[in-house]
Amino acid sequence: MEVSPTELMNILNKVITCHPDLKMDGFGLDNCCSMVAVMDSDTTGKFSFEEFKYLWNNIKKWQCIYKQFDTDCLGTIWVQELPGAFEAVSGCPPPPLWGVLGHCYGDEGGNLDFNNFISCLVHLDTMFRAFKSLDRDGSGQIHVSLQEWLQLTMYS
Repeated sequence: MEVSPTELMNILNKVITCHPDLKMDGFGLDNCCSMVAVMDSDTTGKFSFEEFKYLWNNIKKWQCIYKQFDTDCLGTIWVQELPGAFEAVSGCPPPPLWGVLGHCYGDEGGNLDFNNFISCLVHLDTMFRAFKSLDRDGSGQIHVSLQEWLQLTMYS
């Protein structure tokens, strides 16, 4: 079983309709292409069953965190709520990156809707896993060739 970006979009949007409290228009094809690109370890352009299962389990976990930190129930995590939400996610980024992520994935005020929250966490999770796989000695530092860097960053 493989899941293309279009199929992923259809699956996610069908499930989202069962959660009107998320107050979003749905996942767009661009977001789903991006999710597949960063998590597609065999570079087929599609999710394997295991890759899809990994994403699905994370989305369910992250949905709970999102609902917990959308304290005003308006369907957005405000920039002031981001630190708590990021801390609740294992492998969270260090505090200096919270604002950067809010500006990168959020609206002009740094606020994230559910779609952008999930996109942000998919990218963070992928980058953390890639770093850990390259940090063979556990030192917190990695050395990568240009080829490894480009492969790591360009397909994400």
